[in-house]
Amino acid sequence: MENMTNNQVMLRLTQIHKKFDELEVLRGIDLDLKKGETKAIIGPSGSGKSTLLRCINRLEIIDSGKIEIKGRALAQNNSENVAEYVSEKEARDILSCTGMVFQQFNLFPHMTVMQNLLEAPVQVQKRKKEDVIPEAEELLRKVGLFEKRDNYPSRLSGGQQQRVAIARALCMKPDIMLFDEPTSALDPELTGEVLKTMRELAAEHMTMLVVTHEMAFAREAANQVVFMADGVIVEQGPAQQVIDHPQEERTQAFLKNML
Repeated sequence: MENMTNNQVMLRLTQIHKKFDELEVLRGIDLDLKKGETKAIIGPSGSGKSTLLRCINRLEIIDSGKIEIKGRALAQNNSENVAEYVSEKEARDILSCTGMVFQQFNLFPHMTVMQNLLEAPVQVQKRKKEDVIPEAEELLRKVGLFEKRDNYPSRLSGGQQQRVAIARALCMKPDIMLFDEPTSALDPELTGEVLKTMRELAAEHMTMLVVTHEMAFAREAANQVVFMADGVIVEQGPAQQVIDHPQEERTQAFLKNML
């Protein structure tokens, strides 16, 4: 996909370090995400990709480094070189422009598809339900599930549930979408419908950071590809360059197994 980004940096990670006990999972990650850019993060299991995504959204706490979202620092090092976070209230405010889609769909099972979409805008953003309903309907049309609006999640396939999860995240009007292996829990035949939705978002220049093992998606829909291994970024660059002509041995070996 050609670059249609402008130069506004929406997300900036600087020297991110994260340990679980003695295991250093992230070892000094630097990453920028520009407005309108789709960046795919690929790499072997255990390379720290999902942890990195969870750190952005404060689902995991970093040990050191700096996280900036739309120019505002969520966390940065103090004089002891330990990451300090802003207050709970400010963190919520900074993170309110991000949406996240997980491997597991995490839909509320006791709510219909429509109720799942309305819940956060009405409860968290305190928006009027009647204002949100037309937007939610439009998003369900976009992901091809308008006719399922009154169904409960248990009546949907995995692929349909994941598309509802994407629509639910979009209902909060995020500026940045984070996807953590959104197709890894799906059967291959259901993967395509979710990737189609994500390709459309990329084509509309939604700002997206996507952890994925779908190489065709990374090549076609992403502007940039980041290859991670052992908690570091080994290689990054334009999607087709990294996937078709990787420079680093680690990247070459990984892609040889994947493609």
